[in-house]
Amino acid sequence: MTGIHQVIAAASAGDAVTNSALEVRDLLRRAGPSEVYARHIAREVVHEVRRLEDFPTRGSGDMIVYHASIGEPLVHAFLLSRREPLVLVYHNVTPARYFERWDPKFAELLDLGRSELLDLRHRVSVAIAVSSFNAAELIAMGYENVHVVPPVIDPYRLTRVPPAPVPVAEPYVLYVGQILPHKRPDVLVKAMHIASTYLGSDASLYLVGLLRLSSYADVLVEMVRELNLPNVHIVGTVPTPELAGYFAGARAVVTASEHEGFCVPIVEGMAFGTPIIAKACGAIPETLGDGGLLLPPDAGPALFAEVIASVVADDTLHAQLAARAARRVSEFDSVRMQASLFSVLLEVA
Repeated sequence: MTGIHQVIAAASAGDAVTNSALEVRDLLRRAGPSEVYARHIAREVVHEVRRLEDFPTRGSGDMIVYHASIGEPLVHAFLLSRREPLVLVYHNVTPARYFERWDPKFAELLDLGRSELLDLRHRVSVAIAVSSFNAAELIAMGYENVHVVPPVIDPYRLTRVPPAPVPVAEPYVLYVGQILPHKRPDVLVKAMHIASTYLGSDASLYLVGLLRLSSYADVLVEMVRELNLPNVHIVGTVPTPELAGYFAGARAVVTASEHEGFCVPIVEGMAFGTPIIAKACGAIPETLGDGGLLLPPDAGPALFAEVIASVVADDTLHAQLAARAARRVSEFDSVRMQASLFSVLLEVA
């Protein structure tokens, strides 16, 4: 075997697609050479990911695995120019409507991502969707050979990291993920206002993740200031030991996200035996299963506030949800996921 190499549009630290590609790379290296190539590479991962222009010469690899999540014309042209078998891994493309107000250019890239997926149908040998939700989108686009394989992740990775002390006010609930419009951290901020002002809750909220879109993050910061919420903390990105520390002490992991292709942070939360509170949107219901509380897709701040206050204050409810989370995460067998991925790749090889 001369190599199975992966391609992503952009690589950055803490990004779910980048993390997935690196996990797959480590797995593929058991069978032969494997690298991750990207058009854009953040400084933090420059030693892990190679430049797309350095991809091996034509015909030197057995297969290309492309992780699709956004439009990128140069990556698209590269994939169309190659002759190796192409495997598509679909992490989902966020609907552009969530970004039109905040970053029109980024919204255009998201629309382009869906157009490029349509254009790649004839080029892709087999498609892998990380959830049934994603598979349904590919099938609707006209893809035929679609397999559902959850992302190759180690659910317990963070639980094995010695947690660093974190500056928190307990009890607290935790959001982990990029601070972006479709993930609706604004709903959680408003929920904390209701919980503390009208329900008497003493819980704090910590929002941990990349502040990727400054225009949206600025509005969120202003919302916290206007509502006078000293119990809401927009933390930003943190080193892995600190992230483990935040997970380890959280009373619950919460998300109001309206669009997810899988949602790794809720799996990480379940690995800590932490209650999960989430909206039944996108792929979240199939990822969470019965491992937490699923709120209706139209759940707003008031319902989130009531549920957060209850989970924080009620020890019996908290214990029940913690047990459900621990049972559910045990179903994410990394060995089985790896075997499923290899099975699909062997179909192409």
